[in-house]
Amino acid sequence: MKKKLLIILLLFCNAGFAQTIDTAKYKQTLQYLQGDGVYETGVMTFLGGLKESIWAHFDLFIADAQALAAIFMIIFFAIRSYELMVGDKDMEIMPLLRPFGLAMVILWWGGFVKMVAFPTDLVAGQTEQMFDSVQGTVDGLRFQRAALMVQVADSLYSYQAQAQVAEKESDTWYGQAWDSVTSSIKQGISSVVSPLLDLKNRLTIGMQLLLTQLLELLGIWILRLAVYIIFMIQIIYSSVLIILGPFSVAVSILPAFRDSFSTWVARFISVNLYSGIGYLIMYLCGLMQEYALQSEISKYQALAAGQGTTADMARFAAFAGNGVLSFGTVIIVFLIGAICMLTVPSISTWIISTSGISSASSTFGRHAGSAVTAVKTAATGSFF
Repeated sequence: MKKKLLIILLLFCNAGFAQTIDTAKYKQTLQYLQGDGVYETGVMTFLGGLKESIWAHFDLFIADAQALAAIFMIIFFAIRSYELMVGDKDMEIMPLLRPFGLAMVILWWGGFVKMVAFPTDLVAGQTEQMFDSVQGTVDGLRFQRAALMVQVADSLYSYQAQAQVAEKESDTWYGQAWDSVTSSIKQGISSVVSPLLDLKNRLTIGMQLLLTQLLELLGIWILRLAVYIIFMIQIIYSSVLIILGPFSVAVSILPAFRDSFSTWVARFISVNLYSGIGYLIMYLCGLMQEYALQSEISKYQALAAGQGTTADMARFAAFAGNGVLSFGTVIIVFLIGAICMLTVPSISTWIISTSGISSASSTFGRHAGSAVTAVKTAATGSFF
């Protein structure tokens, strides 16, 4: 019985891959469901525009900072004058010029901020070009892989329907001699039963395909959330530093707060490095995604190009028995990329050491990681 069943499966195998899909139409559908890329172009453009719009309000507290600077300069010169009168300090010209230099920084705050941000903007521009160079390839491979996944699913529909028809027919072959009339009846019954079995299999495999796409969408959105969180906190931190930075400059006129201005510069540079480091990590993750996609595409193509041998049947059976129509490599790479993106604040402090930014970023990252874990757990629980 098993030998006869295998013979029938081999006879029907060539018809399994005859189904094709409209690649362009399916690409539009996938773009609608999952976005036009691994990172949605609209959101990335929005984040860039949001940064520029908030940075445009750099002069919100300039007048207040100038007033404080004037008061602190009076206090500073009073203290220095008293020290000179009592003989505690010698006359030095350069320390007396420092308050004037800090006041000029406040007066030209917009230009000073652009000057400090210029090196970090260069780094971000270079790494963004590296990221764009690989992301277009990754997006193309993603659509190619999705089309192959549906093609393999269509093949599984036919294979399972043919296997069930062959099993039912093989049960009636013991000791029976079919004449032409009986064969005609059998062929007619098969033509009626086969579409029903195909519909049943489509429902089963369709649920597997839905679960696979939901898991991949979950992985993509975890990666996107990590990227959007990093760029969002970069916008928030840099905006706060720019808008309230003049107060740090004004306060640094006083000897007791002399280091506040240098601390502000270090924190501002460290925060602005988030974009450059983020794009660099996204570039490296893009290389990993490209490898993972190509690996799974080759496996899907091997399934779709099978010629009906016993080995092909075994591969299809093992693949269909996974519960999901995916090899899991791409999903794992998405999760690895999300974890790597959450390390951007820590990596930034390796370059410019700032304790305040490090502690704030670690707290934010810890809460963000907990939120992502909760979403992943809830989503996974709802799927299974």
